[in-house]
Amino acid sequence: MLFFKAFDSLSVDKELKNLYGEVEVLKVLASKSTKNLYICITSTRLINRQNIRKMEELLNKQLFLHTGSKAFLRPQFELSTQYNFEKLYPIYRDSLLEELKEKSIVSYQILANAEVSIEELRMKIVVTESCVTKEKSTKLKDFLETVFQERFSYNVHVVFEYTPAKEKDKDQELEYSRQLIKMVHREDSGKGYAAASGNQTGESAVNMASYSEPFAAAGANPDNLVKEGDAFAPSRQSGSYDSSNKFAAGGRKSAYEKGKSSYRKLPKDPSVVYGRNFEGNLIPICDILAEIGEVIIRGKLIKPETRAIRNEKTIITFILTDFTDSIKVKLFVKNIEVDEIMEELKPGEFFMLKGIAQLDTFEHDITISSVAGMKKINDFTESRKDNFPKKRVELHAHTQMSDMDGVTDVKKMVKRAFAWGHPAIAITDHGVVQSFPDASHAINPKDYVDEEEKQRAKDFKIIYGMEAYLVDDIKEVVTDAKGQSLQNSFVVFDIETTGFSAMNDRIIEIGAVKVVGGEAVDTFSTFVNPEVPIPYEIEQLTSIRDDMVMDAPKIEAVLPDFLAFCEGSGLVAHNASFDVGFIKKNAERMGISIDFTVIDTVGLSRILLPELSRFKLNTVAKALKVSLENHHRAVDDAGATAEIFIKLCEMLRERDITKVDEIDKLGKLPTEAIRKLPSYHAIMLAQNDIGRVNLYKMVSLSHLEYFHKRPKIPKSLLNECREGIILGSACEAGELYRAIISNKSPEDIHRIVNYYDYLEIQPLCNNEFLLRSERSNEKDITSWEDLIDINKKIVALGEEYNKPVVATCDVHFLDPEDDIYRKIIMAGKGFKDADEMPALYFRTTEEMLKEFSYLGSEKAEEVVITNTNQIADRIEKISPVRPDKCPPVLENSDGNLRQICYDKAYSMYGDPLPKPVQGRLEHELDSIIKNGFAVMYIIAQKLVWKSNEDGYLVGSRGSVGSSFVATMSGITEVNPLPPHYYCMNCHYADFDSEEVKQYAGSSGCDMPDRICPKCGKPLCKDGHDIPFETFLGFNGDKEPDIDLNFSGEYQSKAHDYTEVIFGKGQTFRAGTIGTLAEKTAYGYVKNYFEERGIHKRYVEIERMVEGCVGVRRTTGQHPGGIVVLPLGENIYSFTPVQHPANDMTTSTITTHFDYHSIDHNLLKLDILGHDDPTMIRMLEDLTGIDAQTIRFDDPKVLSLFHDLSALGITPQDL
Repeated sequence: MLFFKAFDSLSVDKELKNLYGEVEVLKVLASKSTKNLYICITSTRLINRQNIRKMEELLNKQLFLHTGSKAFLRPQFELSTQYNFEKLYPIYRDSLLEELKEKSIVSYQILANAEVSIEELRMKIVVTESCVTKEKSTKLKDFLETVFQERFSYNVHVVFEYTPAKEKDKDQELEYSRQLIKMVHREDSGKGYAAASGNQTGESAVNMASYSEPFAAAGANPDNLVKEGDAFAPSRQSGSYDSSNKFAAGGRKSAYEKGKSSYRKLPKDPSVVYGRNFEGNLIPICDILAEIGEVIIRGKLIKPETRAIRNEKTIITFILTDFTDSIKVKLFVKNIEVDEIMEELKPGEFFMLKGIAQLDTFEHDITISSVAGMKKINDFTESRKDNFPKKRVELHAHTQMSDMDGVTDVKKMVKRAFAWGHPAIAITDHGVVQSFPDASHAINPKDYVDEEEKQRAKDFKIIYGMEAYLVDDIKEVVTDAKGQSLQNSFVVFDIETTGFSAMNDRIIEIGAVKVVGGEAVDTFSTFVNPEVPIPYEIEQLTSIRDDMVMDAPKIEAVLPDFLAFCEGSGLVAHNASFDVGFIKKNAERMGISIDFTVIDTVGLSRILLPELSRFKLNTVAKALKVSLENHHRAVDDAGATAEIFIKLCEMLRERDITKVDEIDKLGKLPTEAIRKLPSYHAIMLAQNDIGRVNLYKMVSLSHLEYFHKRPKIPKSLLNECREGIILGSACEAGELYRAIISNKSPEDIHRIVNYYDYLEIQPLCNNEFLLRSERSNEKDITSWEDLIDINKKIVALGEEYNKPVVATCDVHFLDPEDDIYRKIIMAGKGFKDADEMPALYFRTTEEMLKEFSYLGSEKAEEVVITNTNQIADRIEKISPVRPDKCPPVLENSDGNLRQICYDKAYSMYGDPLPKPVQGRLEHELDSIIKNGFAVMYIIAQKLVWKSNEDGYLVGSRGSVGSSFVATMSGITEVNPLPPHYYCMNCHYADFDSEEVKQYAGSSGCDMPDRICPKCGKPLCKDGHDIPFETFLGFNGDKEPDIDLNFSGEYQSKAHDYTEVIFGKGQTFRAGTIGTLAEKTAYGYVKNYFEERGIHKRYVEIERMVEGCVGVRRTTGQHPGGIVVLPLGENIYSFTPVQHPANDMTTSTITTHFDYHSIDHNLLKLDILGHDDPTMIRMLEDLTGIDAQTIRFDDPKVLSLFHDLSALGITPQDL
């Protein structure tokens, strides 16, 4: 019976529906003892272990959830004769390993690290000799032979061969054996693999090279006993927890639980900060999951706080974390003891305590209370140090500014490199350089007293770089043009294959159409017997099955016929590098030399059809109205591609292009087409200031012009800005690594290697995910040896092309234990494999040498130490932001400011000016002009006057009100002179009468009204007695910060007017950086553990949040900040620029750096939008009253503070 007839109510996805569509159910067996059901199935398609498990989970969830039974599939496979055992094993290996991991982690490790060779039905497994491998080999042999017999009817004979460990690998092998022995004991004791991992978050991966438990197993080791008088606990390496004994200190009941609620420190006990000394077994905090009574714990103290309660007592609360979990502790103490105890409880210090673990009804969680004793201990955490005599340089490191990826503060990263004695470190965030300013301030020689350390701080070098998203926009559409006319003969062809690797996969179909003079004149079509099974996904894509090709001719017979068909013609294909790559590789195997002109219709479509978002064959066919039936069959795809080629040739003729070698002269790709090109990672390091400016230019254009999902840099732009840039090949997402795993041709590899200045390799665990990858071009990577081979190929290419090869970490966090923060961030972004993220921590020199020991000690030292230092030595020590100040220049701003101020002063106080006015005005003008601040006043003056002309008042705030020059230039209405009277008619002024002196330090508007003794007119009252030093400091050299509050409806016009003042392209909005906030991070952490069924106390969640906050999420703009670039200056010498939040629909351009990073270099104007000026304008329009004519001491206005009589209404009218 067919599977979906037997289980017709089962709901599955399309992939499983297709995969199991022809599966038959043979029988169902039931176990009396376990009630398990065993469903025996047979399939003509190979089903991997992952899809077997998926179906089992669906069956049990949908059909057997409440039956008390569990269903398991027992597959048998009746595969085509294309399969034999030699071909089957490499394909089925991952399924075997996955199944082994479920049954026995030891057997899994043995097979995963073994050398396997197949000869007919004989399987030889070569492993390193050890007691464990010998013990487990029998069970592994039985498992393998049984699987191949029962599932495939192969009578396989498995033999083991043991080799002694090599001398250089003995230490590593010994450690490996120890770990296997540990796992054997755990398996034998029934704890299983989950217990073996020792991981509290449910992770199951074990790195055998660096496996270590957070705390050693306790057992009967007396070292884990805390004895009375032990003031300081042992280090993590020597100390341990007895995690099996949760009632180690005597169970829940305690003598301390009754009678007393507060304990004073006993005499002669200096280490004890509270209560009395104690002894007992430690317990990890993560094991305190319920009310388990009295416990002894240790940890780092966080957030000590106090809260007074009744009866002259206080609750002291704090959090203790041992990094497996955290818990809140409460001490109930007398008020007179609080200061003494709090003096001891310093955040960040380590303590051990004995208390009761019980449910706190107020906290709704388990806390520690009734504390019997608490004492200081040493920091028990392991601190890694770089003790190798020669130090490496990290050339690939990500900080929190790598968008929702890196989790390390840049200053901490730089300080770690310096503390380890490294001479330099490169900062290379993804597509941005926003961590540069903070990085430059991380190490200050003034912070060090020791002369040697001070000198080392002066010499320490920060390398400013970026991991760029590089796109190849200069790849030629035509290869090996020979001057042919577009009317000549061309063979448009397509192939179908078993996969995407020309090296390892095989052609299964060739279809071709010969085009001459713009017309199809002949065709070629044939299946090809690949002599290997066609993978299921290829069968689904092409509808070609094994039985369709088994009787077809082999490639050795087909290829000569196809090449004969192509003779005298050029080749045309859609994504030609793929199709031609397979033809070339097969010709090479057969010893046939080929030389064809090749035209790629993908590249041609990008140039001629830039409006398309994608350039797949079906997309281009639809755009050109070409019929495409049976897509992914070579003969049909070739026919459609031929029609597309003919139409594209017509478009070329419309542009007067008639020859093949004229196509590449069409010019660079349109910007829109470049945005949609696939990108590769590349490391760009600024070698000097020229390189820094070029880097900032590329960052800017990648965000402004080429942004599509990520900021992309076309190679054409890089070539223009290459001076001062050192280019590295980056990680597995780099162009070189991708080319190697895709088995690109030697010509392609040659072109790629020559483009880069140095090549990069990384630890194997960085690329471990490739072993699990389902991508077709990555399926051949199945073992650590495959990853090693790729790194060795890169090293060999470096030697061949004389390019330095460097080993980097691709740092995303500082220490191994910090990986949890990145896992939380990745899970928050929706990554399903968040828990399988690689260990991208900052490694010491010795750790890196061990990572690359397979290269041999000499070569490992070269790539880890020698070459990284050589790259660093080529780079100058530079500043990320120009150190000089560059205010904008307005012609004669000094003279204009002086003239404006004196004109206003004369109009108010007459000529000559009163001494207080003259003295204050000259004092301020001299200081302002001498320090180059006049231009800032003139700018503010122009903006305010323009707004006033347009009918809107401008409010100023902050300390600018203390500047009399600001008053006289019309920037503010606040007069900072001492209280005084003056006459606008005859210019009488009174600054020093006894009546005026009584208001010293107050406001002039509070003085009584007076009549001018000279002319009889009412006197004006003014002055608020604010010293100028409030604004510009005692030396007058403090940079003025003039904040102007414009009407919200006028703010955009004020912004535009700055461009009128300074010229187009000279003003930018001040940029801001939005990071992961505490509230959002809390949600990420909480959801992470809840989704994995792991309970974490809220205090532990809060601790985890601290490791996640600050990670960059987006960018924005200051609400009113405008940064002004002086004429003649280049913005890229200060900062890159971009659109806020990478919004490609806005014309707004902001600084890439947070504006605080450059406000000491470029002038920032605060042109803010406020409601008050808008409301004043509305009231003026409604009443016809000029707001500036209303006196500050108007009695009617002041009366509004206590009644409504001045308005002629009552409260009831409102």
